[in-house]
Amino acid sequence: MAAPSPTPFYRLFNSSVDSRPTSLKTATVRSCIYSLSLPEIFGPKLKSGETEQAHLRLLTSFKHLKFKASKEPLGLTQQLDNSKLESLTESENGSDLFEDLKHRFLRFKRRKFKENLDHFQNLAQAQAPKFMIIACADSRVCPSIILGFQPGEAFMVRNVANLVPTFESGPSETNAALEFAVNSLKVENILVIGHSCCGGIHALMSMEDEVDSSSFIRSWVVVGKNAKLITKSAASNLSFDQQCRHCEKESVNHSLLNLLTYPWIEEKVAEGALSVHGGYYDFIDCTFEKWTLDYKASNREKHSRFAVKNQFYWC
Repeated sequence: MAAPSPTPFYRLFNSSVDSRPTSLKTATVRSCIYSLSLPEIFGPKLKSGETEQAHLRLLTSFKHLKFKASKEPLGLTQQLDNSKLESLTESENGSDLFEDLKHRFLRFKRRKFKENLDHFQNLAQAQAPKFMIIACADSRVCPSIILGFQPGEAFMVRNVANLVPTFESGPSETNAALEFAVNSLKVENILVIGHSCCGGIHALMSMEDEVDSSSFIRSWVVVGKNAKLITKSAASNLSFDQQCRHCEKESVNHSLLNLLTYPWIEEKVAEGALSVHGGYYDFIDCTFEKWTLDYKASNREKHSRFAVKNQFYWC
């Protein structure tokens, strides 16, 4: 069966979104230094020789494996003598990491779980969060830490660049989470949180118009291509880093519009049973902007801009 077409609200406002996210005029913008290439968004590349060293360490873990003459340089084969020591060191470091996690868990159990046992026992029976949070997978952006959410308060999904695909885009983990949160958990608020120096937005702004289908990252961030186009048009006089910052906010607004392409979301928003909000966390200055989509005001005039209300700046 063919997927339903986008809702009228989306068709009406997708082409008239305010190019200045959250109605904020472009002012002096802090410049973030982007030095990572696309494959490095989530971690550095292996240094020269590390691949070979890892390969040799793997081979030496098999006792019955013997080495014969090799065309590799002598220096490479000499590294075998120290491979066992290196493996032990790595193992110890890995153990230290998980030992630390163990202590963190036990501290949580002692200070949080046992001191709030009734609350956690109630959560074991059912959850009734008021919020659904859509945030970036970036390790520097943890909504529970930033906004102080406690267990049971927020249903969360995190992805690269905190993007929301349209209804007609097909299944994804994000819209599966949306369906469960809205239709089953009956959340009252959806908050999409963007952030400063976002690697996913940097990838979106850097990529060519032709999508490289072999790249999962490129295939995903293209969801935000409309935000990129508006940014390129509205902020063409700004530096690339400033354009990225502009797009970080613009993409949040486009995700709010994309939420309204889901019939069961727009229906609840129109009824007043559900509100959709945008947020922007600047982890350089530790500030937070929050705004709410004004559905009725946006829907009043055919050529109105993307309307927001309840804008706050927390610093």
